[in-house]
Amino acid sequence: MSDGAKGAAGPSIPITVEFTGGLELLFGNERKHKVSLPACMEDGNPTNIAYLLPYLVDNLMQDQRKEMFIMEDNVRPGILVLINDADWELEGEETYELQPGDNIVFVSTLHGG
Repeated sequence: MSDGAKGAAGPSIPITVEFTGGLELLFGNERKHKVSLPACMEDGNPTNIAYLLPYLVDNLMQDQRKEMFIMEDNVRPGILVLINDADWELEGEETYELQPGDNIVFVSTLHGG
């Protein structure tokens, strides 16, 4: 099963999601999360990062300040996203199709003062 993903049946994709640089504060002070997502989205396409982002907000984020993580349906500027230790810009950003065992890391490069 897929941790509350809507209407998803069939194979799932287990991934690890990590939050660092202060982002973990938005996710219950927990840095590392094991997540299982459906292998396909509702439209039948393979599950990608664009699916993952609202999933994280809806299912893992404990802080109500969504804008600290997501802005205009994408990752807020100042947050570095790594897919298996590579910059997501090299992997197609939100179109990257998630694979079993992927490690997705969100690093805030913004520091308050």
